[in-house]
Amino acid sequence: MTEAPAGSVTVVIQTRVLEGHEAAFAAWQEETQKVIAGFPGFIEQSIAPPAPPTQVDWVILQRFASTDAAVGWLNSGARLARLAGVTHMLAGRDDVHLVRDGASGVLPAPIAMVISTRLKPGQEAAYRAWEQRIAAAQSRAPGFQGYRFEAPIPGVQEDFLSILRFDTEANLNAWLLSPERKAMLAEAEPFTAEFHTRLARTGFDQWFGTTAGQAPAAWKQNMLVVLMLYPVVFLFGALVQTPLLQQGAKLPFPVALFVGNVVSVLLLSLLVPWVSRRFGWWLRPGSRWIDAVGAGVLVLLYGAMIAAFTLS
Repeated sequence: MTEAPAGSVTVVIQTRVLEGHEAAFAAWQEETQKVIAGFPGFIEQSIAPPAPPTQVDWVILQRFASTDAAVGWLNSGARLARLAGVTHMLAGRDDVHLVRDGASGVLPAPIAMVISTRLKPGQEAAYRAWEQRIAAAQSRAPGFQGYRFEAPIPGVQEDFLSILRFDTEANLNAWLLSPERKAMLAEAEPFTAEFHTRLARTGFDQWFGTTAGQAPAAWKQNMLVVLMLYPVVFLFGALVQTPLLQQGAKLPFPVALFVGNVVSVLLLSLLVPWVSRRFGWWLRPGSRWIDAVGAGVLVLLYGAMIAAFTLS
């Protein structure tokens, strides 16, 4: 997603689709995106499909210029009309939360856990004091990258919302299963009516899948994406964009560049899964020696491509 403008907010939606309805839901989501694109204050949307077994939900991020614009969309007749056509595809209730942009803990992240909590009546003060203690504890956990806490918003969300950001799924799971966190959760039982958690992925995970229930490290994903992105961009620019689109069709450079970006993403959706299978030995969690060897091989491939394109 692009850099957040001042005052913008993100609607975080996590929804679970019934088996057999995935294609229909994806088509419904495309049509919904066309509707929301014309809504006042809408900026952009990103969608992360499920990545079983660790993420079984669809995660949808909708950014708006202001809280009023986001709330307006959530309560709009246009959205309610769209929801009427999808309820039969969904399992359980959606998680819909509003998060102010421009601070740590806001999605997207390499790996994030969204936790919504509903309190028993009159327990807000006790919960807030407990939340401060657990926030301090989790900030010391290995791999911790950020934390976000949001109070309920009348008419939008009834729950307290917490978003934990970690660098890897392994580090997130280590904290979630730690004795310290389990003890603190037990302390919260007297004032908690219900809470549930959802794992949220963004980025390139949909191209890589998981190994032993864990996505590859973000830096490894990035290196493989560059390995495929560089030749695609170079060859498309040299063989198609410049001679055919700009010189032949006389398209302005911004238009030709946009076409190139679209083609690049489409090709990467095919090439990155292919190359990730060839580097499966490296993407799997392993020793530092294996990590270094794989990174070295990629650096050599980078150099070979640069040399070949320079001499061409």
